[in-house]
Amino acid sequence: MVVKVNNLVKRYEKLVALDHLSLEIQEGEIFGLLGPNGSGKSTTINCILSLLKYDKGSIEIFGKQMRPDAYDIKRDIGIIMQNVAVFNELTVYDNIYYFCSLYVKDPKEIRRLTEEAIEFVSLEDFKKFYPKKLSGGLLRRLNIACGIAHKPKLIILDEPTVAVDPQSRNKILEGIKKLNEGGATIIYTTHYMEEVEQLCDRIAIIDKGKVIASGTKEELKNMISLGETITLETYHLTEENIEEIKNIPNIASVDYNGQTVVVKSKKGKNNLVHVLNYFENRKIPMGKIYSELPTLNDVFLEITGKELRD
Repeated sequence: MVVKVNNLVKRYEKLVALDHLSLEIQEGEIFGLLGPNGSGKSTTINCILSLLKYDKGSIEIFGKQMRPDAYDIKRDIGIIMQNVAVFNELTVYDNIYYFCSLYVKDPKEIRRLTEEAIEFVSLEDFKKFYPKKLSGGLLRRLNIACGIAHKPKLIILDEPTVAVDPQSRNKILEGIKKLNEGGATIIYTTHYMEEVEQLCDRIAIIDKGKVIASGTKEELKNMISLGETITLETYHLTEENIEEIKNIPNIASVDYNGQTVVVKSKKGKNNLVHVLNYFENRKIPMGKIYSELPTLNDVFLEITGKELRD
């Protein structure tokens, strides 16, 4: 086990930021840490890194107790936080070299690792650029290179794709997969559920300082009451039609905005055929039709009662 957080409590006077929170992160996995703003994600990460003192509980990394002076542990951790942390006075190359030199002492090895990191994030054409000359996406990639150049075993990525262009975002996600395939264990926080679906082996959802659900994507989806969601374009539904659709067996809810009707089914039930039959039998015109199983967005909303961006 790479990270074990046991019964963690962190208070700010009367505010309980972490309320007996426990996590276990296995070697070689990408672990998603999700929660609405103010849920305790950043506090959890800062406690794991021993940047914050906590009131109760314990944290082990690589089987050892984590402490502020545990530099042997910290050498094997890479941190890429949401706010880009590079030196504007240094070039791309010099920034990466500097951060790598905090962990590696041999200059020849630092140069080799710096070049590898530059190649890894595809910044070969920007080595002599200063950060203020880089786009937001390139700046994020520089930030990642600075955090992983020393080949850490545990990498913490906090919102690494915020406000980047699609090309850089895809490059970052591909890089995270490669880091994981190379043996790194990754803790990943994001507001983009499609990234979680794509990357994460296991997920913990936290709210009000507690883990309120954890497991694989499939395990989380099995926790909620929602089943299939059918979205259908139509301009011809009456109040009577809506009530009749609601009375189809195993329908959980029906929402209509005058253009699109969204029909949600109860867990384990599929109603696409029944809904289509209803429209066809009454000769109600239809446009595009979509059917999808529960997503992590649905899980998050049902479990927390909030949108992830709240």
